[in-house]
Amino acid sequence: MVDWEYLPIALYPDSLGMIFSGSAVFDENNTSDLGKDGQPPLVAIFTYHDMDGEKAQKVDYQTQGIAYSNDNGRTWTKYAGNPVLKNPGIRDFRDPKVMWYEPTQKWIMALAVQDHIAFYSSPDLKSWTHESDFGKDIGAHGGVWECPDLFLLPIEGTDESKWILFVSINPGGPHGGSATQYFIGNFDGKNFTLDDPKQNELWVDYGRDNYAGVTWSNIPKEDGRRLFLGWMGNWQYAQVVPTEKWRSAMTVARELTLQNTPAGLRLFSTPVKELETLRGQSFTLNEQTLQGDLDLSSQLGFSPTLMEAIVEFELPQGAATDIGLELSNSKGEHYRIGYDAAKKQFYSDRLDAGKEDFSILFADKIHTGPRWLDDNTVKLHLFFDVASAELFADDGATVMTDIFFPNEDYNKIKIYSENGEVKLINASFYAIKSIWK
Repeated sequence: MVDWEYLPIALYPDSLGMIFSGSAVFDENNTSDLGKDGQPPLVAIFTYHDMDGEKAQKVDYQTQGIAYSNDNGRTWTKYAGNPVLKNPGIRDFRDPKVMWYEPTQKWIMALAVQDHIAFYSSPDLKSWTHESDFGKDIGAHGGVWECPDLFLLPIEGTDESKWILFVSINPGGPHGGSATQYFIGNFDGKNFTLDDPKQNELWVDYGRDNYAGVTWSNIPKEDGRRLFLGWMGNWQYAQVVPTEKWRSAMTVARELTLQNTPAGLRLFSTPVKELETLRGQSFTLNEQTLQGDLDLSSQLGFSPTLMEAIVEFELPQGAATDIGLELSNSKGEHYRIGYDAAKKQFYSDRLDAGKEDFSILFADKIHTGPRWLDDNTVKLHLFFDVASAELFADDGATVMTDIFFPNEDYNKIKIYSENGEVKLINASFYAIKSIWK
């Protein structure tokens, strides 16, 4: 989940179109009959996007195809019978996420269909039957629905499990543009039903730059985690960000869990434990009272540009304190991320973080996320990179991911407590090694 090796392009466009989003599964029982020498294949399921059909203003230019691999995903062969799922006459018909549903011994596909999710089933990954639709009148509908994911999660500390449905939406996120909502409910192999028909909008990430993420299939049972990776971008400005050799990155890999909170069941996201292998030099603060600014720039001993920080505060009962961390540079640019106790909101403030002239939408507001817990201890777990911050607050109950582009690397860092005094329980900082080769 940390070190990645770049491999050649797996699937090139062909006469059916470009290769758009999809998913891959391990066909353990060789239901597809695409295995070789008694070995089960890997099967990729993806959207074909016919550019000529789109230019001709047709509506059926997106279909679903499959490809298979018998050498651990190093080379792929497209199925001769593609497309395996034709378009019924809908413009947005894409992003198949497939998983095996054991009770009915069938594959289940969650497919984004304009303003809802369509569920299909198949015994062999080749022939698909429409089972049901979900979401036309549920959830956020500020834009087209994309990149669904359906998976089962145990409720921590119980013997019960719930089905989680991810739906990315663009535009229509809580801060504008791209974002991913989730629904908690049940799935019977045919229909997905909400636990609470009046469920308010819930978001996987309350920052502005985590979109279209899905989880891995076929995690080994001895591991058991549900692992997630998202695209660190937003279609409001993704094509104009001021980068040179690359455009956009991925989030760090995250483990997802479902936990009870005072507000009800919520999805928690935490950075995978493998990221600890990146830790290098460290700096620790002991318990102390904090009011105002605590500048750590000269004490840290390493650059905050590549850093992991875990900071824990104890707030007085009924406090209206504003607490957090600020990164800055000699140009006066700064980025702040923290918790406003008066508003009971976490926030990410990149209003003065650096370059912003590439888009009027990039630094137009402070991003906020709700606090689901109600105790007096607030924990901020952060990963800072040259151009991004990822916050896992309250052990992952609230997550925020934002990018920024300082004109000069941040070289200063402070912890602050405004509008009151708080107890700094502990703070640990780690220089982290780059994974960029």
